[in-house]
Amino acid sequence: MAVTTSAPAANPRRRAQRAKRNIAVVFVLPALLLLGALVVYPVVFSAGRSLFDASGERFVGGENYVEIFSDPATLTAIRNSTIWVVVAPVLLTGLGLVLAVLTERVRWATAFKLVLFLPMAVSFLAAGIIFRLAYEEDPDRGVLNAVAVGVHDAFDDRSAYPTARAREDQGLTKATGGAYSTTDAVRPGQWVSLGFVGVAPDKMPTEARPAAASTAAPADEVRGVVYLDFTPGGGGTAGKVDPAEKGLPGMSVEAVRDGKVAATATTAADGSFNFRTLDAGSYTVRLPAENFAAPYQGISWLGPALVTPAIIGAYLWIWTGFSMVLIGAGLASLPRDALEAARMDGATEWQIFRKITVPLLAPVLTVVFVTLVINVMKVFDLVYIIAPGPVQEEANVLATRMWLVSFGGGNNQGLGSALSVLLLVLVLPAMIFNVRRFRRSGK
Repeated sequence: MAVTTSAPAANPRRRAQRAKRNIAVVFVLPALLLLGALVVYPVVFSAGRSLFDASGERFVGGENYVEIFSDPATLTAIRNSTIWVVVAPVLLTGLGLVLAVLTERVRWATAFKLVLFLPMAVSFLAAGIIFRLAYEEDPDRGVLNAVAVGVHDAFDDRSAYPTARAREDQGLTKATGGAYSTTDAVRPGQWVSLGFVGVAPDKMPTEARPAAASTAAPADEVRGVVYLDFTPGGGGTAGKVDPAEKGLPGMSVEAVRDGKVAATATTAADGSFNFRTLDAGSYTVRLPAENFAAPYQGISWLGPALVTPAIIGAYLWIWTGFSMVLIGAGLASLPRDALEAARMDGATEWQIFRKITVPLLAPVLTVVFVTLVINVMKVFDLVYIIAPGPVQEEANVLATRMWLVSFGGGNNQGLGSALSVLLLVLVLPAMIFNVRRFRRSGK
């Protein structure tokens, strides 16, 4: 009879393998339990809850999913999420690539990378508060509008008298557009006094001098004065130039006849003006609306039109360093001989970048792009913190809409659960793609 000796040897091998599996299970079990409690169970619960109404007692089937695509506010959130997914990852990947290439060619590259990566150390809450202040519309508080106003005023003179207004029943009438015109017709040879109030003494131009007194005008001229009809400390006569009253320099004044501007002038330091060589006839003296235009206040960054691009800008500030560092790591591993060979063959730097660097970096760029897509789909904190209450609905993305519907006053956790399931379904393809690419790159 033949005796088999392999079985005893196989049993210890099986026992060793079984022991290894048991040890692996012991180490993995806590993580699996946490994964089940914090991920699997909430996903399953949300999927089930999405099939019930707001109270959670009545089964409604797919009604919540139908409401997602019929509710205007939710459709706005879907539109904004689409904008985020299309714009932010593309810009971040492009910026990261450009910065990674440039940092290879500058001194102190490590310090430069550190500075760009520092925003990653700032919490989204703190970053949201920083940009909420930076985007303030008041130029005295918002740094971006302070810069915008400074640049604007450097190229476009602003009105020095935005608060000025004419005294009532003193010969001036305000038009719909904001211009002031003389009530009575004016003829050559006349002197015209145009008094205004509403300008604080400390807001007067430094070049302002005591208002010009009335003088006789030649037969072919109209002369006059535009002045602040206010005597400091009280006193004075309304509609009359008093000694303590100052002229309003820099005012644009027009002589209008038959609806056409016949002459223009600018008031001097004492507020005087003069229209020379006028034809005989009746004129209206007009002060155009730009004399009283409100000062430029900057851009409404957090208005309905710009709130989403503004928040994306804050997101770019935080994540550009992340993109640059990852792409920079891929760039450092590129074969230098291929780049040097291309240079020796006469290729320009742009050709090397476009035809060698980018194709070789394609796997890294894809990973960075897909990772950012996943992150962008879940963005919540920046949108919730930066967007002011009146435009919150215009800025909402799926994550903020889900929270607002469930806990932010909507109290409809059925619809909120449906939104969370939709968000999961949208994120899953990108996650699966990333996992498969990581597996392929590890082989």
